[in-house]
Amino acid sequence: MNARGGDQSLATQPTPATGKRKWYQEGLSFECTQCGNCCSGEPGYVWATKDEVKGIARFLGRPDDWLGKEHLRRVGLRYSLTEEPGGDCIFLERKGGKIGCSIYSVRPLQCRTWPFWTGNLRSIDAWNEAHLTCPGMNQGKHFSFVAIEEVRLQKSW
Repeated sequence: MNARGGDQSLATQPTPATGKRKWYQEGLSFECTQCGNCCSGEPGYVWATKDEVKGIARFLGRPDDWLGKEHLRRVGLRYSLTEEPGGDCIFLERKGGKIGCSIYSVRPLQCRTWPFWTGNLRSIDAWNEAHLTCPGMNQGKHFSFVAIEEVRLQKSW
């Protein structure tokens, strides 16, 4: 997907659902600093589809194309990656002063679409609250409204 977006003229149009312009119509800036904050902290859920779980399992060389309980938990009818006791994602690596994702190339859609989640885009206050723990927000590469909406509404990768 092209992060720069498509037809810029769409950014000046009201959104069909509400008829109102969204607060981020002019776009937003984001560049990952690899701080790891989006992969750690308070416990939560990193949702993964069955196809994503299979892809991660294959990447890790699991012969059964599935993840064990040390990597995956069932939450109702859905799956979530597990966490370390301190809240780090099970796949977050902290080695030699570097932070990274050990499954970066096959990480779930939820991880790929940060910070352009609907909850973060609900209001400028929600965006700024997320920015308190994400130093990459409001700096770096500029994403157009169209590019943000493409990421936010993405259902698969």
